Amino acid sequence: MVSRATRLDKIPPYLFGEIAAKKAKAVAEGRDLIDFGIGDPDQPTPQPIVEALYRAACEPDTHRYDESPAGDPKFLGPVCSWFEREFGVAIDQKTEAMQLIGSKEGLAHLAWAYIDPGDISLVPDPAYTVYRVNTQMAGGDVAIMPLLEERGFLPDLTAIPSETARKAKLLWLNYPNNPTGAVATLDFYRETVEFCKQYDLLLINDAAYSMVAFDGHRPPSVLQVEGGKDVAIELHSFSKMFNMTGWRVAMAFGNPDAVATLNKLKSNLDSKQFAAVARAAAYAVEHVDNKASLDLIRMRRDILVDGLNGLGWNVTKPKATFYVWVRIPTGEGSMAFAGRLLEEAGVLVIPGVGYGQYGEGYIRMSLTVMGDRAGERVTEAVQRLSEMQIA
Repeated sequence: MVSRATRLDKIPPYLFGEIAAKKAKAVAEGRDLIDFGIGDPDQPTPQPIVEALYRAACEPDTHRYDESPAGDPKFLGPVCSWFEREFGVAIDQKTEAMQLIGSKEGLAHLAWAYIDPGDISLVPDPAYTVYRVNTQMAGGDVAIMPLLEERGFLPDLTAIPSETARKAKLLWLNYPNNPTGAVATLDFYRETVEFCKQYDLLLINDAAYSMVAFDGHRPPSVLQVEGGKDVAIELHSFSKMFNMTGWRVAMAFGNPDAVATLNKLKSNLDSKQFAAVARAAAYAVEHVDNKASLDLIRMRRDILVDGLNGLGWNVTKPKATFYVWVRIPTGEGSMAFAGRLLEEAGVLVIPGVGYGQYGEGYIRMSLTVMGDRAGERVTEAVQRLSEMQIA
């Protein structure tokens, strides 16, 4: 058998293998697990969107190749209007927007579109692994920006050595943040835009959770900052906004050169999303809200955080995302602690070290709990944890 490409050796070992094996074993034994692991909405896509998909699939032109420059105009027009309504920023549909087959695809391809061997990406840690892995697979090097609790899990740009910043090409951000649940401010984005201008960096902002926010909080866009379009491309996704993870549809907005560069790569890799899916997504931003799902997530958040704080765990209530980032209340490592919660309480969580070295000491608990109707499974999880010997 021929050898595989050496770039695949850049992918780190699967750090969750031990937890996955224990989960499979517990399920096989018939144990009742409460799963806070996966960040995938457990509620269905709103029915009006499903019906819009059917109507669009009945249109013969959706069955052919999409030959548009950057995406179905019946998708791009509505999502550009949506962006202007939400963030007050006008988007040029022809040069500043494009359709994606999910934001993960767009993020990965941005790394491949910009990184040559030896180039540097400035990558947050802890973080979604796509930024790091695809930089490395493209032959680039990663310079870590630690996300520390005392800074609200925002990177300290002043701590980045000037020599490193000058050599770097890309700076990756993700707010609202996975896994920490942290949010960014416009002041932070202003600082970051100036930093990127100073060092000639492309800012890639993964804003997949921008519409998953609570208690009146409205996450800003980096494109709201004056000069934001000069240095930034921002990705948004229907996966979390409308419970559409399996539909694989998203969009990128921002710097025209970055949009064109990503489009040049993608035009040689894919033929865009099935147009009926794109048109159903366009219907969603014009006619549907997902308030019921967000209200359920908020309820679960309150039950979990209040419950854990009642056990003395000192957890901060996140303003956005599906995630509760929990500092481990013992001296255990995150893998060991996650394993113990699974074994002793039947509660599955993700060890923080899976998101990078600065995730050690934490666990991530997702609020997308299968089988939970009104917080009862979350309440049961807190009860189970209260019965453990946590010391």
